[in-house]
Amino acid sequence: QVQPVESGGGLVQAGGSLRLACSASGLSIRNNAMAWFRQTPGKEREFVAGISWSAGSTSYADSGKGRFTISRDKRQNMLYLQMDSLRPEDTATYYCARARAGITYQVRSSEHYDNWGQGTQVTVSS
Repeated sequence: QVQPVESGGGLVQAGGSLRLACSASGLSIRNNAMAWFRQTPGKEREFVAGISWSAGSTSYADSGKGRFTISRDKRQNMLYLQMDSLRPEDTATYYCARARAGITYQVRSSEHYDNWGQGTQVTVSS
């Protein structure tokens, strides 16, 4: 099974920015949606943002609305998450995933996604 590969995480001060990238090389996406999730120890995986791969329509969790921007490069099969005005509560491991066939980009439950990457750690210091 092809897995996407996330990168771009790191340590940043509150108010700073990071740009996460997800390489989906070898992964067939076509009309699927793609999304970013995040998870902290002891908590369930949380939807951050989703995008329609074909149309580019986007959906955001309230926690990131106005601060995060999801985008994709269809030619390169790359998914991105630009995160601005970061807060300590954004600290988590961030994952990209592909939605199963027929699942739209607004769907937020992780059970409807497969092909998870290994994640990239984002730490925001206060």
